[in-house]
Amino acid sequence: MKRSEMLRRVASHDGQWDILVIGGGATGLGVAIDSASRGYNTLLLEKGDFAQGTSSRSTKLVHGGVRYLQQGNISLVLEALKERGLLHQNAPHLVSNLRFVVPNYDWWEGPFYGIGLKLYDMLAGKHGFGRSKMLSTEETQERIPTIETDGLLGGVIYHDGQFDDARLAINMAQTAAEQGAAVINYMEVTELLKSDRMTTGVVATDVETDEKYQIPAKVVVNATGPFTDNVRKMDDAGGQQMIQPSQGVHIVLDQSFLPGDSAIMVPHTADGRVLFAIPWYNRVVVGTTDTPIDEVSVEPRPLSEELDFLLTHAAKYLTKDPVESDVLSTFAGIRPLVRSGDSENTSEISRDHTLHISQSGLVTIAGGKWTTYRKMAEDTVNQAATLAQLEERPPVTADLPIHGYHRTPERFGDFAGYGSDAPELEVLCNNSELSEPLIPGTDIVKGQVVWAARKEMCRTVIDFLARRTRMLVLDASRSIKMAPAVAGILADELDRSGEWQQTQVDQYTELASGYLIQ
Repeated sequence: MKRSEMLRRVASHDGQWDILVIGGGATGLGVAIDSASRGYNTLLLEKGDFAQGTSSRSTKLVHGGVRYLQQGNISLVLEALKERGLLHQNAPHLVSNLRFVVPNYDWWEGPFYGIGLKLYDMLAGKHGFGRSKMLSTEETQERIPTIETDGLLGGVIYHDGQFDDARLAINMAQTAAEQGAAVINYMEVTELLKSDRMTTGVVATDVETDEKYQIPAKVVVNATGPFTDNVRKMDDAGGQQMIQPSQGVHIVLDQSFLPGDSAIMVPHTADGRVLFAIPWYNRVVVGTTDTPIDEVSVEPRPLSEELDFLLTHAAKYLTKDPVESDVLSTFAGIRPLVRSGDSENTSEISRDHTLHISQSGLVTIAGGKWTTYRKMAEDTVNQAATLAQLEERPPVTADLPIHGYHRTPERFGDFAGYGSDAPELEVLCNNSELSEPLIPGTDIVKGQVVWAARKEMCRTVIDFLARRTRMLVLDASRSIKMAPAVAGILADELDRSGEWQQTQVDQYTELASGYLIQ
């Protein structure tokens, strides 16, 4: 997947695209895969990097949503559990089974959560990851050696999915390209083309070269997540706001805070939020918050009260109490929730997705969750194809493997997340220079930067350290030390100047500093 090849596909395309997608996060990439795999001429444009926003800032879970079960949203849980199973089936190199322990400190919690999780198992049906069961106090401590034991009465264990969100998004972009779509990052849509008051395409600017493109399309899909209303205003400046943004924050700790391979789920904290502590890449991700915000930004920052909440509540359930100096990184993501009446509590707003078609024919897909991206895409393409009067073709994504599909990726060691690409990456790194680590003591090698530039449309140091690998969120301070080596390799691969190289290091250092608690 090369950016130059994607631009060539656009330049050589004759006439209108069947479906043009704005937004390169989980939803937009899902729409591009669904559309292209049905045989429609498909173009996706992303103003930054793939999954730059919310789609790389999740809690790293592919799940049905236990808390939606508590809210009584059975239909969403059913849909999410089915999609969880399909995602594990189609991308086993990135999606895995994870055991969760719900610790019990009150007499009623065991039977209450035990019954609820049995229902969760039943709803999963053939797509289940494993059966839940009650745990004794001793079994709970065995699963979670660092669990707070004061008042512990036992626990309940259940199964859900875990994944690498940004890596999956990159593989989805590759999948869409393999199905014939053109997918381009750093291509910003600045205007909608109109004819007889109908949307007929877009005006886009190549962020790297400032070249402008007028691109005609039979139908345009707005899949821009938190920035949904920005695109809607291009269509109708006076239109109502559709999105009620909510911020979710996480902190990342050393593995010593939660050793082993089981996660903790606290379904009801003092203020009603759900708390997760999850082992991920030899670290511990603790989250999340649910804070209504007024404005969205590309790089949201945690609020001090959100960080205090996570540290305080982590200390309630772990014997080793984390403090600010223990935090390796923090990250914030914005949930693009669809407004629902006058509700001010964003944690109660439904995570169901919403399709909206404007009077000009702009199709907007909003809401939803990472786990259900495939179903959201299927529904969107069904509507978009009808609107564009395209030949009706059935979806095929339920059984379509995602790029990198491999049933036993663990055989590739540190390259396991690359799945079927790992053997070729190993060959690339089979020399003394490219097999060297970026800095001493890390398992990320120089060859991965070359691979990302040649195969994964990596254009910046931020792209590599934030999304092609996950060092920014795993250890922000350590990642800053890697930036000069990454910039040097990218400069060689992309034919950039020494000035560009230094600017990249400076920009990355400034960005990564914002992921540290100051």
